Amino acid sequence: MIDRKKERNHFDVQWDQDIPIPRLNREKLYTLVCLLTVLCYGHVYNGAFVFDDAEAILNNKDVTPSSHLVSLFYHDFWGNNVSSNNSHKSYRPLTVFTFRWNYWAADGYYPTVFHVTNVILHCVNSILVFHLYTLLIRGIQHSGVYTSDKSGLTAATLSTLIFTTHPLHVESVAGIVGRADLLSGFSFILSLICYIHAVNLKSEGSNLLLASLGLCIISTLCKEQGITVLGVCSVYDLVVNRLDSYLLSILGGKKCLRISKVSTAKFKAIFYRHIALFVTGVIILVFRWKIMGSSAPRFQYVDNPHSFVDNIFLRVLNYSYLYSLNAWLLLNPWWLCFDWSMGCVPIISSVFDVRAVLVLLFWSLLGLLVYIAFSRKDLSARLLRISLSLCVIPFLPASNVFFRVGFVVAERVLYIPSIGFCLFISIGVRELSCRLTEHHSKILQCFVLGLIAVFCIRSHHRSSDWKNENLLFISGATVCPLNAKVHYNIGKLYSDSGKNELAEKSYREALRLHPEYDQAMNNLANLLKDVKKSLLEAESLLQKAVKIRPSFAAAWMNLGIVQSDLSKHSLAEQSYLNALNHRKNYPVCYYNLGNLYLDMKRHQDALIAWQNATKLDPSNLNSWTNILILLDELGRLDDVIHVGKEALTHIPNESQIYFNIASSLGKANHYKESEWYFLQAIKFNGAMANYQANLGVLYHRWGKYKEAEESYKAALKLDPTYTSAIDNLHLLQKKYNT
Repeated sequence: MIDRKKERNHFDVQWDQDIPIPRLNREKLYTLVCLLTVLCYGHVYNGAFVFDDAEAILNNKDVTPSSHLVSLFYHDFWGNNVSSNNSHKSYRPLTVFTFRWNYWAADGYYPTVFHVTNVILHCVNSILVFHLYTLLIRGIQHSGVYTSDKSGLTAATLSTLIFTTHPLHVESVAGIVGRADLLSGFSFILSLICYIHAVNLKSEGSNLLLASLGLCIISTLCKEQGITVLGVCSVYDLVVNRLDSYLLSILGGKKCLRISKVSTAKFKAIFYRHIALFVTGVIILVFRWKIMGSSAPRFQYVDNPHSFVDNIFLRVLNYSYLYSLNAWLLLNPWWLCFDWSMGCVPIISSVFDVRAVLVLLFWSLLGLLVYIAFSRKDLSARLLRISLSLCVIPFLPASNVFFRVGFVVAERVLYIPSIGFCLFISIGVRELSCRLTEHHSKILQCFVLGLIAVFCIRSHHRSSDWKNENLLFISGATVCPLNAKVHYNIGKLYSDSGKNELAEKSYREALRLHPEYDQAMNNLANLLKDVKKSLLEAESLLQKAVKIRPSFAAAWMNLGIVQSDLSKHSLAEQSYLNALNHRKNYPVCYYNLGNLYLDMKRHQDALIAWQNATKLDPSNLNSWTNILILLDELGRLDDVIHVGKEALTHIPNESQIYFNIASSLGKANHYKESEWYFLQAIKFNGAMANYQANLGVLYHRWGKYKEAEESYKAALKLDPTYTSAIDNLHLLQKKYNT
C-alpha cells in the first residue's frame, strides 16, 4: 500500500523543482543580487537632484541642522506644518531623518551620498525579500510548522531576481525621494518576516509579534503604505492556518465542520493576534489623524482629475482603468514616466470608450485569479492567495477608495505591491513548467532568463533618464506628450538655463494642453515680466491664475510685482497683502512690499515690511541692506549702526553689511571704527571697487593721504573706469602733491 501522506509530503517538498532556473546557494544568490543591483542602478551615483528632490530635500529646512530635530515630527515630507490646510499630509519623518543624516554625512547637498544610500537600500530589500519568499512558501507548505528544509528556494530565487531588476523600481531607487518607498518597504518586509516567525513559533512568538507591530509603525513613519502590512499579516495568518476557507464557507452559508479542542486553542491564538493587529492599526490611524490637524489633504483637479468625475459610475470606471494601467506597468514596464497627471491618462467620459473593454478584461482576469486561488486547495493556490494579498492590500492607499490621492499613476507606489507580483510570476512559471515537456521546459528557461536580462537592461537604461532633469523631462514628453506638467517642467528647465524663447514655447504648450494650469500661468508671467516683453499680458495671466486658485500666494506676490512695475501701486499693495494672507511665513513677499512702500514714499511702512522679512528670514540680505540704506538716507546714522550690527549676528560674513556700517560711521566722523568695518568688507569681498574707493574717501577726509592714494589706486585696479576714484585721486595728487 502506498503511503499517501509520505507521497504528499514528498510532492510538497519538491513543489518548485520544475522551475527552470539554475539552483543557487545563498552566498551566490546574494552576490548575484548585489551585482544586478549595481548593474541596474549603480551608474546613478553621480546623478543630480531631480524633480521632487528640489522640494523634498533642497528646499526643505528639516534636512539641514538649522531646523530642530523635533520639527521632523510636526512637518510633512516637504517641510511644511503637517496640520496646515495647505499641507499634502505626507507624513514621513523617518525618511526625512535619513535625508538629514545624508546631509550630515556629506557635509552638504552632495547627491552622490543620497543616491548611493538608495541603491544600498534596494539591494538590502532584495536580499530580505528572498528570505520573505522562502518563509512564505515554507509556512504555507507546512501549515506554520517551523522547518529548516530547503523547499521553496528555487521559487524564492526567481521571485527575488525579478524583484531586483524590475524596471518599475527605477523611480524609487534612482529618484532620491523614492527613499520613502525603499525605507517603508524595508520595514514592511521585516515586519512580515517577524509575524511569520511569530505564527510559526506559536507560544514563543510574542516578542516577535511585538517586533512585527513596532516595525509596522516604523514603516508607516517612512511612508503611509506601511500600515498595510497589518492586512497582509492577517491574510497570512488565515491562509497558513487554513482558516481562510473556513471563513469563506461561513460567508457562503455552508455547513462548517466542528472545531476540535486543538483547533479552538489555535483559533484563540489567531484571534489574539488579530486583536493586536487591529489595535495597532487603530492607534496608527488615530495618531495620524491628530497629527494631520484632523483634516484630510486637499488636492486640485490637475493633481488627480479622475477623482473629480461627477458621475459615480464613470468615476468607478476611471478608477478601474487606472488599476488596469498599474497592473499593465507591472507586466510590461516599458513605457515609464516621472509624472502621469494632466492629460497623460485622459478621462473616460463615456461607457462607449474603447478603454472600457480593457477594464472589463482586467476585472475578468482578476476574478479568474481569485477563483483559482480559492477553488483549489493545493500549495500553488494557497500561495496565490498570499501573492494577491501582497499585490492588492499595499496598493489600497493609492486606490482612491478611502480618500482622494494627489496623483493619477505613480510608479513608486508599486514598489511594495511588486513583492506579490514577483511571487505571482514564480507561481505561474512553476504551474506552466509542470505541464511542459523537457524540450519545452528549456525554452521556458531561456524565456525566464531572457526576461531577467531584459529587465536588467531596461532598468539600466531607465535609471539613466533619472541622472538629470533634462533627460528625465524629455523622456516624459516622449511617453506622455499630452501631459501639460511635463511641458511645464521642460519650460522650467529652459528658463533656469536662460533659454527664454524655448521656455516660453513650453509654457504656452502646457497652457494649450491645460488652459487652467495656474502654475504654468505664473511661470510664463514671470518670464514675460523678467524680459519686459509684455507686462500687461503677465498681469492678465496672473489675474487668471489667482482667480483659478485664490490661495495661490506666489501668484498674488508676482501679480503685485507686475502691478508695481505698471505703477498700479494701490492694486499692487492689495495683491501683496492677499499673498501674505494666504502664506503668513513669506519673507520674499514682505521684501517686495517694502520696495513698493519705498516707491510710494511710505518710508516707515517700508522699514516695517523689511523688518518683518528679516524676522521670518534672518539671512535675508536684501532686506537688511534696504533697511540700512533707507536709514542712512533718512539720516538715522545711529540706527544704521545698531541695525547693521544686529544683521551681522545672523549673516556675519556679508561684506555689504560691513560696508553700510562703515559708510555711516564715516559720516559720523568715527574714522577709526569706520576703517575697521571697511577693511572687514574688503576682507570678505575684495573684488568690489567701490569698497576701496569709499575707504579712500575715508582716509582722504581723515587726512591719511598716502593710505587714501593707495585705496584709490586699488579701486582703479579693480575697475579702471571708476569715475569718482579717478577724480578723487587726481584731486588728491594735485592738491597735496602725493
